[in-house]
This record gives sequence, C-alpha cells and structure tokens, in this order.
Amino acid sequence: MRSIFLSIYPAIALASCVAIYGCDKKPEPRVNAASEISEASSSIATDQWVGKWNGPEGTFLQINGKSGTYDIVIKNLDGPANFKGNSTGSEIQFLRNGKPESIQATNGEGTGMKWLVGKSHCLKIGNAEGYCKD
Repeated sequence: MRSIFLSIYPAIALASCVAIYGCDKKPEPRVNAASEISEASSSIATDQWVGKWNGPEGTFLQINGKSGTYDIVIKNLDGPANFKGNSTGSEIQFLRNGKPESIQATNGEGTGMKWLVGKSHCLKIGNAEGYCKD
C-alpha cells in the first residue's frame, strides 16, 4: 500500500500545486503610455503612404513623416515645391499657394490622368494630378 501511495504522491502533489497556484491568475503587465501612443499612431491609414509616388514625365510626390504629420514634396514640370501636411482620416490635407488641397488614395483611372490608367496603387491631388507606386 505504501508503494502505491509513494508512486502516486508526486502526481497528487503536482495536482495540488496546480489547483492552489495555477488558478490564481496574475494581472497582465500594463503597457506603458509611450507604446500605446506608438500603436495608435501606427494605425493611421495615411502613414502607409510614406515614400515616393511617381507621375508622368518625371513628376513625383514624396511623402515623409509619420503619426499623421508629413513633409510633402511635389515635383511637377516647374520643379519641386515643399509643403506641410496632416492626416484627416483617409486623406492628407495641406495648403498650396494659400489654397487647401488634399491627397487621397485611388487607382490610376481615379487620378484622371490617361498615363496612369491601369495602375492600382495611386494617390491623387484634386482632379488630373496623380502619382502611383506600381
């Protein structure tokens, strides 16, 4: 009898430990505020637009920044121009020559530019000003 008790004793002891200590859940460690802000900013849709977007005839749109605040370079046939922009949901807004403008996601056809028709990953500024990644 004693040998049976000794052979099952470790199993009983282990089960007792699990029952006593295993059910007592420790609280999850709290993520600090800095990483919560970092996670929130990474969910800003327009942050995915950072990079260079090409247009026809050597034009391009360059977006730099993060967390919804951007430095924008637009190179058209007159040369490059720099702007500051901010995310407002699904677009980036900025001022150009005192006029409010916005950058929006679209496809090649949506840019209004025949040179970009057939492309799928594009941005447009108003009508007939577009830039694509593909």
